[in-house]
Formats: sequence, C-alpha cells, structure tokens
Amino acid sequence: MSDALKHECGIALIRLLKPLEYYKEKYGSAFYGVNKMYLMMEKQHNRGQDGAGFASIKLDVKPGERYISRVRSIAQQPIQDIFAQINERINHELTTHPEYQDDVDLQKKHIPYIGEVLLGHVRYGTFGKNSVESVHPFLRQNNWMHRNLIVAGNFNMTNVNELFDNLIEIGQHPKEKADTITVMEKIGHFLDDAVSKIYKDLKKEGYNKNECSPLIAERLKVGKILKHAAKNWDGGYAMAGLLGHGDSFVLRDPSGIRPAYYYKDDEIVVVASERPVIQTVFNVPFEAVKELDPGHAIITKKSGETKIKKILEPLERKACSFERVYFSRGSDAEIYQERKMLGRLLMPKVLEAINNDTKNSVFSYIPNTAETSFYGMIETVEDHLNEKKTKSILDGNGKLSSDRVTEILSERPRIEKIAIKDVKLRTFITEDSSRDDLVAHVYDVTYGVIKPTDNLVIIDDSIVRGTTLKKSIIKMMDRLNPKKIVVVSSAPQIRYIDCYGIDMANLETLIAFKAALELLKDNNQYHIVEEIYKKCVAQVQMKDKNIVNYVKEIYANFTDEQISDKISELLGGEDIKAEVKIIFQPVENLHKACPKNLGDWYFTGDYPTPGGNRVVNRAFINFYEGNKERAY
Repeated sequence: MSDALKHECGIALIRLLKPLEYYKEKYGSAFYGVNKMYLMMEKQHNRGQDGAGFASIKLDVKPGERYISRVRSIAQQPIQDIFAQINERINHELTTHPEYQDDVDLQKKHIPYIGEVLLGHVRYGTFGKNSVESVHPFLRQNNWMHRNLIVAGNFNMTNVNELFDNLIEIGQHPKEKADTITVMEKIGHFLDDAVSKIYKDLKKEGYNKNECSPLIAERLKVGKILKHAAKNWDGGYAMAGLLGHGDSFVLRDPSGIRPAYYYKDDEIVVVASERPVIQTVFNVPFEAVKELDPGHAIITKKSGETKIKKILEPLERKACSFERVYFSRGSDAEIYQERKMLGRLLMPKVLEAINNDTKNSVFSYIPNTAETSFYGMIETVEDHLNEKKTKSILDGNGKLSSDRVTEILSERPRIEKIAIKDVKLRTFITEDSSRDDLVAHVYDVTYGVIKPTDNLVIIDDSIVRGTTLKKSIIKMMDRLNPKKIVVVSSAPQIRYIDCYGIDMANLETLIAFKAALELLKDNNQYHIVEEIYKKCVAQVQMKDKNIVNYVKEIYANFTDEQISDKISELLGGEDIKAEVKIIFQPVENLHKACPKNLGDWYFTGDYPTPGGNRVVNRAFINFYEGNKERAY
C-alpha cells in the first residue's frame, strides 16, 4: 500500500494438551510451546511492529511458586526483543544450574516463560500512544489463582464511554478509559462474581477452603462469564484470555469483523488471527484450520477439554474485507485467489482507459501487497491478447505467411518493475517543504523502459489519503515521460472512517471525501455540508440504534466515476505533464472477489454495528468544527 495505514493487532494462543515431558521426548525440548509462539508472532508481524507481548501460565504448580510470566516490548524490533529476553533468561538458568538441563520438572519449577498455556500479541500504536503500558497482554492480578486474568485482543470498541460508565455503576473505579482496560475489568467483574458464588456453594456443601480451589477450576463456566461481560460490547474483536488456573478462551465478535482461526489435535489447541500462520508453524493442511464462527468462543478448560460455544447471537456476517485486500498475509490460499480476482475484475476499466492499446502500455504495481492483484490483472490482459490474436489469424483465412503469424503471436503484455520502495525514510524535519521532499523519494523508479508514446498502468491495493501517490509515486512516474499514467486501485473508494481496528479516524484525510467536497463546491452545493452537520449534531444524544449515517449525503449527488475523475484531478496537479487517470474497483466487484468477507463500511458507510453510525457522524462533526480529535 502506498499510503501508510496501520492495523491494530494480531493474536496467537497456544494450549499444550500434554505434559511438558511429552514435548521434550518427541520434539527434543520442553520449550516447544515458546518456540512455536515465537514463530506464530513473527509470522504475524505484518499486523503490528510497534509493540509485542507474551504471557504464559504453568499448570498445577505448588503454592509459593510463580506460575504467570509476562514480557512486553516497544523496542524497534519488539518480537525479537521479547524472545531475546526470554532466551537470555532461559540460558542463564541452564548455565547457572546444569542440573536443570535434562530435568523437565526442574525447568518448569525454576525457569520462567515455559508453561502449558501461552498468549502472544503484536500491535501498532494508535491514539499517539506507544508506551509499554499500552502493550498487550494486560494482566489483572489477584491472590486467588482463578481470579488472575490475562487479556490480549485484536479489537476496537465504539462504545467505550458506555462500558466505562457500566463499570462505575457496578462499583468499580477503573484506572483509565482505554477500551482494553474497560473490557478486561468487565470480564474480571463477572469472573470475580462467578468464583465467589462457586466458593459459597462449595462451603455449603461442606468443603474446606483448601479443597475448594481445584473444584472452583472445574466448575467455572467461562462461556457464562463471557456472555455476561460481552453483552453490551459494540465493536469488532477477537478477544483472547487466560485465567490463572489454566482455562483459556478466544471470543469473536457477532459480525465476524475481526478474524480468528483455530486448529486442534491431541497435542495442542492453537488460535491465531491468520490461517496460514497456523498452517506453516504446525505444518497442517488448509482444511484442518477452522475459522471461529462469529459470536462464538473457543474455550479450553484446565483439564484440556475444548469446546466451541455460542456466546452472542451471530449477526449478519460482515468480516472485514480490508483483511483480504491488504492486511492479512497473501499466502492464505483463499486470499491469494481473491486478490488475483480483484485484479482480473479491474481490466475492463483499464482497457477502456488505454483505448485497448496494449502494445503501447506498460503494466506494473506498487510493491509489495499489490503484486498478487497485478498477476490477476496481467492474466486478463493475456486473455484479451489471445482473443485478439485468434481473431487476426482467423481473419487471414489461412493465407497469412509464417512471419506474419509469428508477429501476431509474439505480442504479449509489457510487464516491468517500475516502482521500487527504496527505503523507509524518516521525515525527521518538521518543515513542510523539507518533509514533502523526503516523502517524494520514498519510491524510486526504473528508467529506460517507458517511451513518450506509452501508457503507464500501475496497480495499488488501495488508495486511502493519496498523499504518497501525489507527492511521490505520480511525480516519479512522470519523470519517465509517459503519455498517460493510469493508477488502478484494487479496492473501492475509501469514503468513510473505520472504527473497528484499522487506524482511519478522520474523514478530512480521505482523498474520496476531499474530492466530494470539491465537487460540491464546483456545483454550488456546498451548503449540503452545513445541513449534514446540523443533522449529525441533532443525533448526538440519541441512542446508537436510532442514529443514521448522514455522511452518506456528501456523496449522494455524484457517480463513482465523477468522484474518481475529481480524485484524478486532485492527485495530478499542474506540475504533472502526463494525463493522470485513477481507477477504483466497484464495490460489487469487491463482493464478487471476496464473497465471504462482505464488511465494506469504509466504502459504503454501511456499518455493521450501531456504534459505527455514531462514530462516523462524530468524525463529520469534528471535521466541520475543525476539531482534530479522533472520532473514537
């Protein structure tokens, strides 16, 4: 993606179902779980590189022995930093105590981080914060083993204020309003409540205090706790948690907005944000990795019993399509084919833009995530050329010379690697002109392959703000002196903010929104902006379920093509010699390519939860009032 866009998180959970000695004998190390967790987190580093965290729980330890370990980092390479710390500690213990080397019981007793239940998390910093205190997993400590709670998630809640107020109503005093804290305290409240009730029941049944502890672990119903805690959550989430005695869970939101996949055999239960991560790390086939259904949780008790339970009633499935277009790893079998299809579906518009002149057109892509869509686009160009070749040969009625046939058959798409992401440049100078000059050099180009008579077609996976396109890519492409620059987005126009985990919080930064405003000015309709503002303000005190997304009216009077043309105008500019044409994927084609992931609110404004409409209206109010705050 040419525009920098951050996704909040990726999760990984491993539950070892056998004693650590089993893994030592079969795989040569009691650190099997730690090693696998490192791989799972590293394979999901695309989902977060600002911070990472790891936590583990040891089962069946004696009183006085530590059973919870946690390490978090915001180092430049946080995953490597975490496991370097873990490795250093393990090596120190093994060197200092050689007797631990082949004794798994001693390793478990004395060496931190090795345990049967492990939770990993990677994140991008949002809201301008990236202190280590903001890094998951979060830990809620208690002297009762069962009341210890570790939480990490890939999520964003739209109704944090409401959830915060709920905690106050039940007598809590949360230390901050962040949604992670709020969610954890909500789960913690019902966990405390459940433990207390079971304890009272056991006392009535005649058990003493010491006998109660293992029985509480057996009787604790994690699904019931989650059902109470998540009742009023509004957002997209894949929420993972560990309880101190060894129960674990991952809960997915009812609309399936955020992804979660799992695999289970007689040795492990594993959950991750992405399917190919599990396939690769555990060497299992595609069909063995299951998708966790929306509104459901995968719960593994301390005993090892694992069940999929419905926690919340599933809503219409609105899994995030941006996962498919950009965020998730393209090595997933389904995502790879979907991205190719996105490229294929764009070709009719591309051929129209170049007047079917494939001979004088060069095709390329913005590295690296648009590469797969590029393959799909080229396959369609080849199909087009094959039809053209077949017609030319048939029109010859068998009278063509061999040289002419060879000439016809030799035409093929002109494919070049034009854009090269040279280096991640740091814009260390704050002066606008200096910073713009640095941004302009983020990409380099390949010289000597474009003629002045050529069209240059370059595909990107999405265009969000258009900043890098305008200040870097198009300028660099123009240096090659093409006749026309056609920039193709495999995603539709991004018109609305996201509020479920992708860091898009301000409407005025979106190039499609800017284009619509310019069109309103051009057509003497800018008064609509004030009318929408008044409608949004009138809804501020309304309940979420009654709020309407009035921001849609910004785009109502214009076709997709008109907005695309205005974006082309905005991103071209007077200093660009070539004609610039921007082409976007139609929403209906996105649905054809990604039929299982129909979450398209950033393109259509059709938010899957009531909180989405409130947040987008708040974003519009902020824009109108010149308030630079985030809408959520």
